Amino acid sequence: MTGSESSWPPLSAAQDGATIATLHRFSQIVGKVPTALLPWRNHGWHLTLHLTPRGLRTEPIHDASGTFELALDLIDHRLELVQSSGRHEIPLRAMSVADFHAKVMEMLAQAGHSIRIHGAPNELPDATPFDRDSEIRPYEPASAGRLHAALLSADRVFRLFRSGFLGKVSPVHFFWGSFDLAVTRFSGRPAPLHPGGIPHLPDAVTREAYSHEVSSAGFWPGGAGAPGEPFFYSYAYPAPAGFAEAEVAPDQARFEPELGEFVLDYAAVRSAADPDAALLDFLRSSYAAAADIGEWDRDALECPMGQPSLPREVGP
Repeated sequence: MTGSESSWPPLSAAQDGATIATLHRFSQIVGKVPTALLPWRNHGWHLTLHLTPRGLRTEPIHDASGTFELALDLIDHRLELVQSSGRHEIPLRAMSVADFHAKVMEMLAQAGHSIRIHGAPNELPDATPFDRDSEIRPYEPASAGRLHAALLSADRVFRLFRSGFLGKVSPVHFFWGSFDLAVTRFSGRPAPLHPGGIPHLPDAVTREAYSHEVSSAGFWPGGAGAPGEPFFYSYAYPAPAGFAEAEVAPDQARFEPELGEFVLDYAAVRSAADPDAALLDFLRSSYAAAADIGEWDRDALECPMGQPSLPREVGP
């Protein structure tokens, strides 16, 4: 790939969707390990995966046998378990979810970790238990590599956008349930009780996640839940009256009533003269719509975006 293609690679449902759907299901098994072991943190932030130069990893996981982490390496295409005594790995390749699940549980046991996880996927219409999902799922290394490169570029812009907020804001992190990279800003005010209703996800989880008002943006590359082309999104909870009618940049951005979100296709970002600037325009303008219409205290919550080596100025 050329330099621009490696930053914003071609990514499509036709070419890459099957592998992305496989990784969605595999990542659920990985993500359920910290969910089973780590103390619950606000908004479920402990169970997310984090982007690395090689793929996606958990945060350090502590149990009675020690500390370890799991990492989906999308360069050498393997799942790694890393701990002080060494590392264990299994290959990422075409296989059934049941086979992958069995290999992960065997690897954990061999590394000295006796763990029981919830045995079925979340946030998917098809919640076939992992150990009974015997369909062979495709895995193309080139598709996994393009997914990783696209996530890295999205992560770069999301982190820049995140740096312009003084209020409570999430890490840039990856949710394996919905299979998206996300960053969330908070107004500081409590939100009305969320109605729940997300497939195969306890309402208590959803309601705790949306306990406070948010403006949330993310990148959905595709997944096992529904067909579709990759896109960026931005939404508010609760959505203030008039949010759907707000003007959001760039011109290709649109409001999707079925999703309740503003959407910007990945292809539109990739084909822009300056992809980073186009995505940043989308993030800024959609957040501004949520904050202005929702009457957030923007003067208190925002600051100039960060610059390398320059601390934010404070004081009189």
